[in-house]
Amino acid sequence: MPTSQSAVINHLDGDARRDTTIEYIETRIVDCITTRRHKLSNTEITHQSFVIVAAKLASGAVGYGEASTLGGPRWSEESVEAIKANIDTYIAPVLVGQSALAFEANGLRMNKAVKRNSSARAAIDSALYDAAGKALELPATAFLGGPVRDRIEVLWALASGDADQEIEEARTKLAAREHRRFKIKLGFHSPADDMARLRKIMGALPEGTEMIVDVNQGWSEATAIRYLPELADLGVALIEQPLHPGQLAATARIAARSAIPIMVDEAAFSNPEIVQNAVAAAGSVYSLKMVKSGGFLEMRRAAGIASAFGMELYGGCLLESGIGAAAHMAVFSTLPQLEWGCEHFGPRILRNDLISSGPVFKDFHIHMPHGNGLGISINHDALNDATRKV
Repeated sequence: MPTSQSAVINHLDGDARRDTTIEYIETRIVDCITTRRHKLSNTEITHQSFVIVAAKLASGAVGYGEASTLGGPRWSEESVEAIKANIDTYIAPVLVGQSALAFEANGLRMNKAVKRNSSARAAIDSALYDAAGKALELPATAFLGGPVRDRIEVLWALASGDADQEIEEARTKLAAREHRRFKIKLGFHSPADDMARLRKIMGALPEGTEMIVDVNQGWSEATAIRYLPELADLGVALIEQPLHPGQLAATARIAARSAIPIMVDEAAFSNPEIVQNAVAAAGSVYSLKMVKSGGFLEMRRAAGIASAFGMELYGGCLLESGIGAAAHMAVFSTLPQLEWGCEHFGPRILRNDLISSGPVFKDFHIHMPHGNGLGISINHDALNDATRKV
């Protein structure tokens, strides 16, 4: 970037209070206890771990971001320990002294410093958007073209594995008008037991309650073919990632046979992978996640590529706290289309969230926070209590 342009960005209107030069980037690992056990096909957790990034600008503004994982490097290759080490050692040094407003240039710097590491890059990106917005007294959405919606319908995931507990949980969410759409995690019991659990839950909920099933790569093609008709008869709305990534032809055969749309999640992290899945007709819905795309602009690009191939969009999550939920909301709110809503219930499954104000859950929607940057206030007591002691 030319020096004159940097001067304009860093010293807007000559006001030092708006200086967006990055002074330092700090990280910490936090472990947050969940309200109940959360199971996936390959792991289960009773606490959720994050790397929290704090980016301080010369103006004094401090922005926050978050990298989320699930039970270590099982969902992807990143763990919180590796994320922190890579940020501290490789990513932060190339950003200190740069302008937080140089979003594209900073993305290129991070991509040159580390390959993949998308969760680490997303956490820093979130912190820089938050800090830049605070420095310039603007919401982060202003850097993305502005919002087109101020609330998004949000579903709740049923993932304890105990059908009776899940029925009670779903009924509680319905009664409180917090969630009326649900996703059930499959793949950690036998397929027959999973189907029995699904039938019991759907039979106990009000008629017309929307249910999505997430297999988390837990089935084979043969198992999926066997149970597709039953899922259709039950009225399941969407099937998420039934097979392991890379099985494009097999997943495409499932999608061709299924009366229910197939959603691509773990099978497509990068933009070329989105194209591969779309061309192979391996799914008609794409799950957007910051931990896959690696930042705000990259997630918008992912949304644009998926939409260009005719895929509908779903706002996915990885049990983020209020920090990560607000970051996703900033991007989701600016997308022209988000046909399937989102699932950012993560703050509600933590016993103690890391923010004291931010997104609000009301009337089956998650509502955009108001304020500069991500619009959140950090709960420093909760953050300090959850910080892992090294």
